[in-house]
Amino acid sequence: MNQQQIAGGARAAVFAPLDSRARVETVVRRLGDAIELGLLADGEQLPGESELAGQLGVSTVTLREALMALRQQGLVTTRRGRGGGSFVSLPAVPAEERLRTRLRGWSTEELRDLGDHWAALSGAAARLAAQRTEPEDLTQLRRTVEEFTAAEDAAARARMYGRFHVELAAAAQSARLTREQVALQTEIGALLCLVLGDDAGTCREEVADRHRAVISAVQDGAHDSAGALAERCVRESTARLIAVRLAL
Repeated sequence: MNQQQIAGGARAAVFAPLDSRARVETVVRRLGDAIELGLLADGEQLPGESELAGQLGVSTVTLREALMALRQQGLVTTRRGRGGGSFVSLPAVPAEERLRTRLRGWSTEELRDLGDHWAALSGAAARLAAQRTEPEDLTQLRRTVEEFTAAEDAAARARMYGRFHVELAAAAQSARLTREQVALQTEIGALLCLVLGDDAGTCREEVADRHRAVISAVQDGAHDSAGALAERCVRESTARLIAVRLAL
């Protein structure tokens, strides 16, 4: 499995068929999650309505309503005429106070529970990736870590953080794990802006080092070590987020 396939695995989860009973909100959530995680690039043109509806397994009416909702959220723009279509529009940097208000809606018990679920997903993904990938397959994960360290604002860092864990699941060659990671990142991903700000330099460095350690363990085929390192990375970040919640 090469790096293009790993990156493609994460994107494939975006366009995988939804449940046959999927509603408009489900389509909005799937595409919106992918845009906020950066799995769909800013300015990228989405497939045509008929093609995209077919890929997702929904009616064109459902898809059109979903695209309308995404336009209202500022995540998609539509251009008419030649060369027109629906295009991804990366959201603006989340307002810190809005994120703090959102975080207040979570209890510390709920955050711990979410962190446990996240750690289980990432740990399993890392163990499987260590068993299933070749060393040359990890270029995309390394690139994401470097993009994380180079990111100039908290929103970009949070997206790179979330993308790393989605790509780790894709490296495990598990479509279900990848979809679960995409869904989970939309619950917690934006909140990580609160622990990855410009005043959190040490935290950013620790995250990058832990992600690099996960990659090294995966490359070495050390599946138990890779899983434990991935779980620790998630638990440390969750603990920092809980500390912010307690301080509110």
